[in-house]
Parts: sequence; structure tokens; C-alpha cells
Amino acid sequence: MRYEPIIGLEVHLQLKTLSKMFAPEANVESSVPNVNISPVSLAHPGTLPVPNKRAIEMGVLMSTAIGCTINTHSKFDRKNYFYPDLPKGYQVSQFDLPIGQNGELLIEVEDEHKERRAIKIGIERLHLEEDAAKNIHDASSGKTLVDYNRAGVPLIELVSKPDLRSAEEAKAYLHEIRLIARTLGVSDADMEKGHMRCDANISLRRLNDDGSIEGNRFNPKTEIKNLNSFRMVERALRYEIERQKNLWESNTPPMETVTRGWDDAKGITVLQRIKEDSADYRYFPDPDLPRLDLTEMAEEATRLIPELPAQKRLRFKEEYKLSDEDIRMVVEDPSLANYTEALFSELHAWIETKRTELSEEEVEAKTTLMARLVGTWLLNKWIGVLNAQKKTVADRAISPENFAELILLLMDNQITSANALRMLEVMTKTGADPSHVMEDHGFGKMEDTPELANLVVKALDAHPAEVNRYLDGETQLLKFLMGIVMKETEGRADPGLIQNLISVEIESRRK
Repeated sequence: MRYEPIIGLEVHLQLKTLSKMFAPEANVESSVPNVNISPVSLAHPGTLPVPNKRAIEMGVLMSTAIGCTINTHSKFDRKNYFYPDLPKGYQVSQFDLPIGQNGELLIEVEDEHKERRAIKIGIERLHLEEDAAKNIHDASSGKTLVDYNRAGVPLIELVSKPDLRSAEEAKAYLHEIRLIARTLGVSDADMEKGHMRCDANISLRRLNDDGSIEGNRFNPKTEIKNLNSFRMVERALRYEIERQKNLWESNTPPMETVTRGWDDAKGITVLQRIKEDSADYRYFPDPDLPRLDLTEMAEEATRLIPELPAQKRLRFKEEYKLSDEDIRMVVEDPSLANYTEALFSELHAWIETKRTELSEEEVEAKTTLMARLVGTWLLNKWIGVLNAQKKTVADRAISPENFAELILLLMDNQITSANALRMLEVMTKTGADPSHVMEDHGFGKMEDTPELANLVVKALDAHPAEVNRYLDGETQLLKFLMGIVMKETEGRADPGLIQNLISVEIESRRK
């Protein structure tokens, strides 16, 4: 029997506002507990909440970015439940009139043939709410402590429709949400730091032998909590799919909606409680907060939306001819994307200066070569150099102009790949102009063919045994002999030229 996973995600994004959702204290992290809290966040008698306008603007902006319909008239509601991390005894959230509804998000995933396919994931709603405090479980004393610094921090909650069908799709969806949030500047969306949190809802649906659905209804879902990283989301969903599949196979499928927590150390989910429904929370409009008229904010958001990741990926493919893998890597990091754009701007400006000298075919060939070199040297080798030097693209020393000059030196075969890498290391440390680095360190390509021929003869004379073995058929020794000569030239010689010189000289010694 086959089973289809039905997955929906509830994603919380901590907003980058200066103050909290309804109170004046600073929205900043602190290692000292209970310092960023006020009587308003604690709902002391006589205090009144005031909505954070910037948080509402961020909610409208995020809703617009994911194609939601903005509810121009929205409101805040009280969600009633008791828990130690909820200082008011209720949470201010939104129930029937959220900021946005009925959006969609396009994600890309690999299929079983390693080909990428696009999937539309529906967004049921986006609403604003205040965060709860943070429970700290002290293993040594067995006590649970509560830090109220986080209480009242503004959150976006994004609820997807049950359109996800695998752990891989769920991960891709989370990556896209994070990237959009960072592009808009509404959240750092760092799961490891708690800026982005996720609860996963999952059930299974039985399929007929031909792959059709057995019935149309969804079965009772399981909500998985304590998912603090992309890796945890994947592991927890895979585990829960297998657990529920075994229940179905043993004729004891899940019959009620439950909440289970993820135990990352054991790699299992653990039953926590029977899941509440909306009636259990006794929602009612918050009497201290006015209704929201979002008409102007909705109109302004359409003007403020920047180029979103999906649009940027398409444009980078059309304008810069980068590979799909390179494009995904670039767009994932807004800082790297901006740098790449500036680099291509310099390279394309150079192409324009050559248009009168080049045919259209030559322009196309050089543009394609540029894309390949940028993919290799910017997105592969330079990222490796940055990691080795414990730097990031954001604190780079190399200007886009200087990186473009390095690419052009490679295009014109003025430096070898080995010395280009050495130059890249120096430039990353100093930010120096590549032509100066090449001159100061002698990294320019060695063009003296007679001198190279002499070095080849010297290398072969010093290794007669290897020469004889090569002549006897061990042709792989050519690389060894090339390495000897390359070492003598300190990487300045063209490897292709050296290979040709060795081949000619070694064949002249055949008896």
C-alpha cells in the first residue's frame, strides 16, 4: 500500500522592529534575563497597549510579497490559554481578520531524476501576534525558569495550506520564506537564533495502486514542535512519515489531532498533548486595541516591494547566463547577489567598449566565457578563500572593479589558474589592484618559449627512469613531468604549452 504525506507548516518570523508589538521597551536580545520588560507587556492594571506601526507595515509588506490578499480592515484578538511563559494569561494575536490571506509561494525541488521542478504552495494566512516569554529548563536543579525579555516581541505567523508532500519540499519552502524575509529586511530569519521558528503539521493519505487518492478527505494531523533548524524539520518529518506509515500498516492509523515534540538527541517525536482547536482558545476582539484600516499601507506596500528572489533568479539567468546552481547560490545571499551584479556591470561595460571590434558571435562567446569564469572564480574559488581567511562577502576587500580586472586577465590568458588563485588570496587580504599584485609578485604568465624548452630538457634529463617508463606506455607520467616544470616556473607557464613541449621532446628521445 502506498501513502501520500500531507504537510503544512506554521512559520513564525521575529520582526526587526526597535520596540515590541504593543509596548515601548526595546526589541533587543539580552544575556541578562528580565530587563526588557514593562508593565504594558505584563498587562498590569491601568496600562494600555499601543500597536507598533512598523510591525504592521512589515506584516503588510510580507503579505504582499507572497501574493496574499490584504484585509484592508483587520483587528487584533485575545487568544486565551494559561502557561507560565504567557505573562498576561492571554496572547494578543489575530483570528478571523488577519493581515493577509490566500497567497502562494513558488518553490523549486529536485525530483528523483535530479531535475528541478517548480511547485506552488498555497498560503492560507499571514497574521501578526506577540511572542511569549522563554522557558529555561535547568537540568541541575530540575526547575524551569522564565525569561520575559522575549515576551511581547512582534511576530509574523505564516500558515501554509497542506500542499507540501515531502521533507525536501518543506525545507525548500522554509528556505524561500527565509530569503524573502531577508530580502524585505523584515527579519533576520535565523532559525538557530530563534528568529524563525517552525511547527509542522503532517498526516498520511492512502493511495490506490494506480496512484489515485483513496477518498478526498484529510486524516487527523500531528503537529510537531521544537523544530529549531532546517535539519530538524527534515529529520522530524521523515521520522513522522515512517511512524504514521507503520500505524497505518498495523491498522491503527492516527484517529485524533495531537501535538508531538521533536527529541533531536533520540531522533524521535514524543506525544505531548491532544491538540486544541480554535474554540478552546475562546478568541474575542481585544477591547483595548482599535480596528486597523490597512488601505494606505496596502497601496504603499505595492510600491515598496523590491525585486523578489524568484524574479532575481529569472533575471540572472537571462542577463548573466549563469548556471542554475550558480544562480541559486548567488540569490541565497543578498550581499553576494549585489556584489555579483556590480561585477557583471563592470564586465558588460568592458564588452560594450569592444562591440565595434567584435562580431555578434564573438560577443556571445565572450559573454558565455565571462559567466563560466565568474561561476568558477567568484562563486567557487573566492568563496573558498573567504572561508579560509574567516571572512564573508560583506566584509570583502576586493572591489567589483578589481575582481572584473582579474576575470579579464584570465580571459586574455595573461595569468595561469594557479597564479590567479595566489593573486586572489593576496587581493582578499589587501584589496590591491590585480595588475599591481601581478607585477609585485611576478605572477604574470611566462611567455619565453626557448626558456621553457630548456626547463623541459632539464626536467627530462633529471628523470631518465620516468622518461623510459613513459616511452614504455606509462603515459600517466606526463602529469608528473609537467608538475616538475610547473614548479620550476612557479606556476607562471601555460600548462598546455608545457604539455606540448614535453610531448615533442620526449618523443624525440624514442629510440
